[in-house]
Amino acid sequence: MKTVHIKGKEFEFGYNEITRQGGDPDMLMDFGILRLKKNQEYVDDSKLEKAYLLVYGWVKLIYDEQEVEIKRENCFDVGCYVLHLPANTSVKIIGLAEDTELTVNRTTNEREFVPRLYTPEDSPDEYRGAGTMQETSTRIVRTVFDYTNAPYANLVIGEVIGFPGKWSSYPPHHHPQPEIYYYKTNPAGGHALAQIGEEAYKLSDNDTILIHAGQTHPHVTYPGYALWYLWVIRHLDGKPYGIQTFEPQYQWVTDPNAKFWPDNK
Repeated sequence: MKTVHIKGKEFEFGYNEITRQGGDPDMLMDFGILRLKKNQEYVDDSKLEKAYLLVYGWVKLIYDEQEVEIKRENCFDVGCYVLHLPANTSVKIIGLAEDTELTVNRTTNEREFVPRLYTPEDSPDEYRGAGTMQETSTRIVRTVFDYTNAPYANLVIGEVIGFPGKWSSYPPHHHPQPEIYYYKTNPAGGHALAQIGEEAYKLSDNDTILIHAGQTHPHVTYPGYALWYLWVIRHLDGKPYGIQTFEPQYQWVTDPNAKFWPDNK
């Protein structure tokens, strides 16, 4: 199935649907952007597992008899907050800043679990790739929850910061579960390239890529621009995400003692 590249735009205030489970293509999950202005309210009482990631801004969350305020200056320099709710729990989100953006991630899940607000302390920066590949693939990975700490979930969610001129999601790998990427650049107006399978896509702010089973998905950033992207994966029934399959011809570059040109002459 062909990759779907959804070009970015300036989102309207309110919920902006990007993809819906059961749609075409079916990523087995809802995904959209919630943009709120000050005092604007949004209620989600859908009977779905829900994960809200704060990209930037300031909001009040009302859920499960709790009221919590969370604030994030930006998604590059500050760790993330993610509210994770089961299908039987609704949430009201109230904008407290002039402009706030959250990602909305939902899917079917009949399992009950305790609602949880993940804070930046729960997903510290991991400098993945450091010490290998002459640092050309060093990037920051923040995994919020996956099968290891939330085996009851049907979603996996996190974010990546790609440094200017460097690669991420490398070496090329794939997995049978569908995945969605959503992008920002720093400074705004920058670009990056994604190779999805055998096709390349030029990425800009607010773009979305829908990745299907078996498609590899390495990225490289333009020099001078950092790249942030949300990644959200839907577990398959009986086949949860957890193991990636790397393309074997590229795995040698991950050896810390690997010799690269011109040192290998």
